[in-house]
Amino acid sequence: MSDANDFTARQTILIVDDTPDNITLLSTLLKERYKTKVATNGERALKVAATNPPPDLILLDIMMPGMDGYEVCQRLKANAETSDIPVIFLTAKAQAEDEEKGLKLGAVDYITKPISPPIVLARIETHLNLKNAQQFLQDSNAFLEAEVRRRTQEVVAVQDATILAMASLAEARDNETGNHLLRIQHYIRVLARKLQKHPRFANFLNDETIELLAKSAPLHDIGKVGIPDRILLKPGPLNAEEFEIMKTHTILGRDAILAAEKQLTTTTSFLRFAREIAYYHQERWDGSGYPEGLSGHNIPISARLMAVADTYDTLVSRRLYKPALPHEQVVAQIREGRGVLFDPDIVDAFLDIADEIQVIAARFADSYEDLQRELDRLEMAIVEDRIVLGGDS
Repeated sequence: MSDANDFTARQTILIVDDTPDNITLLSTLLKERYKTKVATNGERALKVAATNPPPDLILLDIMMPGMDGYEVCQRLKANAETSDIPVIFLTAKAQAEDEEKGLKLGAVDYITKPISPPIVLARIETHLNLKNAQQFLQDSNAFLEAEVRRRTQEVVAVQDATILAMASLAEARDNETGNHLLRIQHYIRVLARKLQKHPRFANFLNDETIELLAKSAPLHDIGKVGIPDRILLKPGPLNAEEFEIMKTHTILGRDAILAAEKQLTTTTSFLRFAREIAYYHQERWDGSGYPEGLSGHNIPISARLMAVADTYDTLVSRRLYKPALPHEQVVAQIREGRGVLFDPDIVDAFLDIADEIQVIAARFADSYEDLQRELDRLEMAIVEDRIVLGGDS
């Protein structure tokens, strides 16, 4: 630790005076308590003040040849490196207007000559104690700010890890998605950014919310972990009974996230958007969706965004049981769903950035290996389904 921050070390006083007798007097007075440096003119005083470590306090004469004490003080206060050094004018100029001028320039005190040694020592000690206290508070605040940043980063890392772990659990059961989760995150982020200045969404879609929505997006289908393989991995359309079971993934997802939230001690859970998305992302603007048949603005914004993003990715992605539809055809279908299946303003935003959405889809397209893994899982599911139902093995 440097002397500048070590308040137990002897602190340094810079004496600025052009008269040798004054310098000798002050040096003798201060030597038992402080270290001293001397400057006999203004230019030298500015150079010494700018050294590292700087002096802890400056005793400054006013009447000096060349640059007077007023100008020295003004320059010290104008320089960020020296502006915090307390300056005490120590001068023969005893008029009230002289003192007023010195204090207005930023000096902390004004002592007239001839000096009283006890008074000079007492005032120096007072201002050094004040400076030390201010420095201590600044150091403490800096430490606290750094600690808050560190702990905030730790909390964010835990949140990210929690979401990733939960999303990975869902993906382990439903590996047909490939890069679906990654694409969905990017779709949600760019779509929300596009809507950020829209009058209907501006108050909701701040930067923090958008980032949390993007992080939460991979949990939209977490409820599928509770769906039987014979339905979840069926290589074809579901019948009515199977579809009713599949629809319960929204409830299962909400309940799984609610169970996780109960373990948290905060009043506002970082999983709140994940819970909304998991439960409501199959709702439709006209009320034809599930699980509650909500319509219009009653559907949370997070779920309305996901509805568009998820629909696009499902249609544009290739699966073993269905071909990928061309981007233009999918965009046309979403346009047709405007005001019926989807929030019209969100659709308009989607259409405005459709080219950007297509770039994301291409950048994170599923690989051949993704599809091969899906084939292997489907084949295994078919075998297990036959065994469960008592069919041929």
